[in-house]
Amino acid sequence: MANSNKSSTADTALLQLRKEIDAIDDRILDLLNQRARCAQQVAEIKTAAGEVDCFHRPEREAEVLRRIAENNRGPLSQEAVTRFFRELMSECLALEKPLAVAFLGPQGTFTQQAAYKHFGHAIQALPLPTIDEIFRAVESGACQYGVVPVENSTEGVITHTLDSFLRSFLLIAGEVGLRIHHNLMSTVSSSEEIREVFSHQQSLAQCRGWLDRYLPNVRRTPVSSNAEAARLAAVMPNTAAIAGEVAAELYGLTILERNIEDEPDNTTRFLVIGRNPVGATGNDKTSLLLSTRNNPGALYAVLEPFARHGISMTKIESRPSRRGTWDYVFFIDVEGHRDDPRLAEALKDVEKSVTMLKILGSYPRASF
Repeated sequence: MANSNKSSTADTALLQLRKEIDAIDDRILDLLNQRARCAQQVAEIKTAAGEVDCFHRPEREAEVLRRIAENNRGPLSQEAVTRFFRELMSECLALEKPLAVAFLGPQGTFTQQAAYKHFGHAIQALPLPTIDEIFRAVESGACQYGVVPVENSTEGVITHTLDSFLRSFLLIAGEVGLRIHHNLMSTVSSSEEIREVFSHQQSLAQCRGWLDRYLPNVRRTPVSSNAEAARLAAVMPNTAAIAGEVAAELYGLTILERNIEDEPDNTTRFLVIGRNPVGATGNDKTSLLLSTRNNPGALYAVLEPFARHGISMTKIESRPSRRGTWDYVFFIDVEGHRDDPRLAEALKDVEKSVTMLKILGSYPRASF
């Protein structure tokens, strides 16, 4: 009898909680649509003012996500609430004007995942086969933005992306950090049947140790993307691909081994490229492209103003300038926005000691 009473009490409590959840869900739904109507009104105001190309404001989105994360008291994690509001803003923006975003295709690449992480899923995502074509799509206005990989925590920079900035007028509008998990996938049921492995050359390098240990005699063939590797493995017998989980689902492959990357914290940084400058948010980065005279102390003259003005430099990378033998340009990331007084003063001083200074963009730091 006592157990029956306890069960009845528990059932009553559960019923009450479910009713409360239903009521909360109804309020959330009303508020979501209320926010969406506000977004539509914003679009109407901008259209009336002639701002037809300014619907998307990266700095505004970054500020909203930062405020939401700071105000979150749990039990939901910061990442969970940020991801939810990113998708909410994506859907609301699509009511105003859907964004066209180019990414390194085909479907199922890590670059596509980075695009969705940054913009949400309510975008017109356009897969393109090369980084050059992504730059051209944004330069021509066919897409508002592009997403390109720029560096990996294990293998370093993607030189093709850096070289593209030498030729392009585009600006960096954002950055995305994505944890990369590589999986071995195939149509075969055992890795012993595999004779060839396809993947992007960066992914092959990031899994070199695992491949040396478990598939030492299997041919490794670099291809244009991990998604292309999955497509090939789906049609060619006794082959496998190294790619993300999404690619396995898209191309009907079985994942034989998960997380085969050599470094457990393997992360790739992606850049968002666009045509318009981004306003300051208070938590920004600025990327620079510069060249110096080939004189003793030339690089010190470039770096000294940053130290003197208290500007933290987070990255420096050299690349051949393609203008002459042993002539180099430097890609530099510093903390702050180009409009911040201290950084603006530092850049004025730097400009005095270089032969070329190009600001590639000031943009919000990755939010999560």
